[in-house]
Amino acid sequence: MKPILGALIAVFLAFLPFHLLKSPEGGKIEFITLNPNDFQPTVGKEGGTLYFILNGDPKTLNPALAQETTSTAVIGDLFSGLTKLNLKTMKPEPDLADRWEVSPDGKVWTFYLRKDVRWSDGTPFTADDVVFTFNQIYYNDSIPSSTRDILTIKGKKIKVEKVDRYAVRFTLPEPFAPFLNALSAEILPKHKLEKFVREGTFNTAWNVNTDPKDIVGTGPWVIKEYVKGQRVVYERNPYYYERDQENKKLPYIERKVGIIVSDPDTALLKFKSKEVDYIGLRPQDIQQVAKIEDKNLKVYDLGSTPSTTFLVFNQNPNADIPKYKLKWFQNRVFRIAISHAIDREGICSLVYNGLAKPLYTPITEANRPYYDEDFYPKFDYDLEKARKLLESIGFKDRDGDGILEDPEGNDLKFTLITNAGNKERETIGNIIKEDLKKIGIEVHFQPIDFNSLVSRLTAPPYQWEAVIIGLTGSMDPHFGRNVWHSSGGLHMWYPRQKKPATEWEARVDELIDKGAVELDFSKRVQIYKEMYKIITQEQPMIFIATPKSLMAVYDRFGNLFPTVWGWYEENRLFIRD
Repeated sequence: MKPILGALIAVFLAFLPFHLLKSPEGGKIEFITLNPNDFQPTVGKEGGTLYFILNGDPKTLNPALAQETTSTAVIGDLFSGLTKLNLKTMKPEPDLADRWEVSPDGKVWTFYLRKDVRWSDGTPFTADDVVFTFNQIYYNDSIPSSTRDILTIKGKKIKVEKVDRYAVRFTLPEPFAPFLNALSAEILPKHKLEKFVREGTFNTAWNVNTDPKDIVGTGPWVIKEYVKGQRVVYERNPYYYERDQENKKLPYIERKVGIIVSDPDTALLKFKSKEVDYIGLRPQDIQQVAKIEDKNLKVYDLGSTPSTTFLVFNQNPNADIPKYKLKWFQNRVFRIAISHAIDREGICSLVYNGLAKPLYTPITEANRPYYDEDFYPKFDYDLEKARKLLESIGFKDRDGDGILEDPEGNDLKFTLITNAGNKERETIGNIIKEDLKKIGIEVHFQPIDFNSLVSRLTAPPYQWEAVIIGLTGSMDPHFGRNVWHSSGGLHMWYPRQKKPATEWEARVDELIDKGAVELDFSKRVQIYKEMYKIITQEQPMIFIATPKSLMAVYDRFGNLFPTVWGWYEENRLFIRD
């Protein structure tokens, strides 16, 4: 499944693994809300260029390796999966697959592929590409792909076999509730990538220095030009298979330009000067947008975003951090104390202008029916309680310098990082720093480059102590497996564990695997709610806030229909003038 055009929060990643992410005065503003059931796309006209914001340079152009939204936002529209999500019915439907059959026991699925698909270099798409993608890439243990996490059922791989040129058989170890949604994962070209797998160089293939013409997909777009720090230029894939009811080629728009701007304030200036057509808004942007005098300006309130913002401590015993700090971070009481020291209400008011809600759990209101505000514990802002909890595990100011020390005499100090240029996270970091100082904790707060931050979080030597970061959301809890399962690549406090480090992580592993094979939806809900409750009680990630998802657009488009989970019928968007 592909990321939507531009700066909204990677919402077309709803059925892929979680990805790291980057979260009136002078006029009146009206927020527009939409109902998908009221929207029927019309036949549009071809042509024109769409301009939008990309929040940073990609770290890779290889979708199997991408773990951050700066990468997925650039490359997502270049690829397709066997299935895709219909945002009106919220059900999977065919994409590269034309249809499928399933055995009575739910374990054997046969997919019949479209016969009119070509890769963007003109090469025919066949079953060989599907089998190659799963068996040689996603199930290749030497390739660190997050997609493998969601395509694993109780630790077992799915058997993928070619039936004939246009048919593929998947044999599951057990029935798998989110299987059709999982098959929205990108299919990759065997004729372009097999040599890298064979040579053992796949993990450096399709890097940011690769000639864009060599990045071959079946999606609606191809990259024409990438200039680091400036722009990504896309053109329609000349071989893209989707057409409208009058047999016109889709997408209707012929060209789009992503302008790379990491600073949200600069991005807003570009929107105000009409250098871009639309932009995802932060709550603090509303004042500035309200001053724009343009009758074609529209602002959409899409509801609570499924993304989460949180603080996480490094609990990895293999990390390059002092062992005494590791001992702090692994202590649940320590984490609960820090959670009580975070003024979530104040952050929602000061950072998000009230257009956000405090968050204590791994999911937001966008994740109904799993979100149940009264079911999960809360950690009220109480500095006195926080200090008493720290004292209960031996932290005291023994030398009177205002800084607590642990029982071995080590000062309670740590370095907190976040991605530079994200003003919300920078402000949150400073608020947390000041509140922790009040209870005797010294925080060195350091914003750093986003891609450098991702490298520290996801690769040895894991040299970080604490971080404020965010994750995209997912409709189906299983697609957070790469975060919540102890073996997951984005199990950030201690990734890729050989076996669960704690009893509670073992229980979460058990629940997420149990939920994957439970076909009764009401029972699945209860399984995942138990899982989320355990995570909330343990606070390995201290969740902070979830803002509203807001979007501003200059109304020159037909078939424009944004939702919190993506653009409905995105390829049918067209320019009216």
